Amino acid sequence: MGEPQSILVPLTPAAVFLVATIDEGGEAAVRTLLTEVNDLRKSVGFRTPGQDLSCVTSIGSVAWDRLFTGPKPAELHEFPGYNGPVHTAPATPGDLLFHIRAENMGTCYELAMAIATRLRGAATVVDETHGFRYFEQRDLLGFVDGTANPEGAAAEASVFVGDKDPDFAFGSYVIVQKYLHPLDRWNALPIEEQERVIGRTKLSDYELPDDVKPPSSHVVMNTITDENGVEHDIVRANMPFGTIGDQQLGTYYIAYSATPTVTEKMLERMFLGTDQAAYDRILDFSTALTGTLFFTPSADFFDALPAAPAVVATENPDVPVPDFEPVIEANAAASGSDGSLAIGTMKRSTR
Repeated sequence: MGEPQSILVPLTPAAVFLVATIDEGGEAAVRTLLTEVNDLRKSVGFRTPGQDLSCVTSIGSVAWDRLFTGPKPAELHEFPGYNGPVHTAPATPGDLLFHIRAENMGTCYELAMAIATRLRGAATVVDETHGFRYFEQRDLLGFVDGTANPEGAAAEASVFVGDKDPDFAFGSYVIVQKYLHPLDRWNALPIEEQERVIGRTKLSDYELPDDVKPPSSHVVMNTITDENGVEHDIVRANMPFGTIGDQQLGTYYIAYSATPTVTEKMLERMFLGTDQAAYDRILDFSTALTGTLFFTPSADFFDALPAAPAVVATENPDVPVPDFEPVIEANAAASGSDGSLAIGTMKRSTR
């Protein structure tokens, strides 16, 4: 297992984030899909050259136990959620995460539809978000997002599991959250106050001096230093999303790390506070709607899945695995049906 998935590819102008829960009896069909996602990506990518299409597939803790026997990633668990004195980070359902990226939305959508078609009858898409690149890599608050991401070897060390869990080397942990922004209230703040909330200058994206940057600023709250003074990083691939008519505007937060502890510590500080600040001030303008933790196996993992639990080993005859049709035919058949995909929607499985 020495080939990572395409986590560290450059940000693209478009992305689709699909979170699904596995239906009762759908495990066998989901296992089949997991072995075929890369082939689906190749099929779509071959017909859309130059789009840099990628798909990172991740699996939740409960789903892992339903799908596989044998070793499990050492730190894989359900997202804990955080109930702070003012703000809350909910934990929401999610067994599978598909992080699809390309140069345009059409290519992302095509692969998302192919995956959703294969999942029909076996899993339910409970959250779908279409992300887009905003001006100068900015979020909808107007600030550059992702400046602090490590690069090169430092990024690899921050993201990929190493020798401490050799069965899952080159895998990664990923936490996703969907945040909504009340932009009218945010835009009513003076620029200088916005900068104090974030901890960076808005136009030039420079970090504020320590004597100016409040302890409640987003930059301070997301700086994690251990007892030896070593700072620990994560890699964010956040994207803005939104529908103007209903003002569902926000940021899709997606953070990859070699250990979920780093990201969870950031969220703990943001929502539960520190000795110096009650909570991260950005939460006054960012409301968390979802929260789920997954493990992203190495690419090799999907070439030879671990054995299925005995109850899953025989495919459930009541859960058909759709034959793959040309994706364009699947799109036409799904138009206006339950398989259609809506921007920024969320529903919960009744499982």
